[in-house]
Parts: sequence; structure tokens; C-alpha cells
Amino acid sequence: MTISERLSRLIERLLEFIVLMLVAGLAVLVVAAVVYRKTGASLTWYDEVASVMLAWVPYYGSALAALKRCHIGFPGLLKGAPAFLRRPLFILRESIVIGFFALLAWVGYTVVKVLHGCALVSLPQVSTTVTQSVIPIGAVLFIIAQSVSMPEAWQRLEDRSRTTPPGVSV
Repeated sequence: MTISERLSRLIERLLEFIVLMLVAGLAVLVVAAVVYRKTGASLTWYDEVASVMLAWVPYYGSALAALKRCHIGFPGLLKGAPAFLRRPLFILRESIVIGFFALLAWVGYTVVKVLHGCALVSLPQVSTTVTQSVIPIGAVLFIIAQSVSMPEAWQRLEDRSRTTPPGVSV
């Protein structure tokens, strides 16, 4: 197993753990909130915390999808392109995806800086810096996942290009 494969496996396990914990934690929180409401009590912070947790799932889940190459990357466009265009299109596609997430990380960091000193309404001890940090962290994780999975995707592209006669698209 190469270093790239080990790193990919480690990141995959970490992201799977994070997503699993978020989904399980959200499920437990929802069940607890229902039980509290049925007993006549209410968790005043439930709605806000559940919303934050629900927003975090796609950020970490998208990084996991990027690692497995299961995100929107227009694979049909690449597969349908003539063999001589596949490499440039691959490079363009990767550049656009990574560029978008680099911009998202920068904007997310700006949002975190702007919200510095603010807190959740129902839990004033929890800073919005923590809740909004998912934007730059998720974007950076996506870039890392995309980069780690890129060599294998390039190799598959190379293998497909070698087996396709010139002028024939797959």
C-alpha cells in the first residue's frame, strides 16, 4: 500500500467517524428533544444546536464524497470527450473544483472573523466562531480529499486513454 493510499484510508476513516458522530448525535438530540417535549419540558437550545449540526453534516460529508470521487465533477463530460481532450479537461475540472473550495475557505474564514465575539442566542457560552468554523474547515478538508484522490483518478484516466483508440470517445 502506497503512502497516498494510506493517507487516503486514514482521511476516509476520520471523515466517516466525524459524519457518523454528527448524524448519530443529531438523532440522539432529536429523540431527546421529542421526549422532553412529550413530558412537558423543552430544551431551549435544541433548535439552534440541531440546525448547526444539520448544517455540518453536508460539509464533512462532501469531503468524504470528494475522497471517494462521488461529488459533482461532471464525469460524463470527461468520459464522453475524445481521448486527446481528457487530460486537459481533467486538469481544468480539478482546477475549478479546488479553486472554488479555496475561495469558499477564504470566504468562510472571513465570515468566522466577522462573527468573532458573537454567540448562539440560546447558548451564549458557545461562540459562533465554533459553529461557523465548519465553512473553512469543510472547504479545506474537501481540497485535501480531492488532492489525495487525484492521483488515482488521473491513473484511471490514463488507463482509459490507453485502451481507447484515437478519435473514439468512451
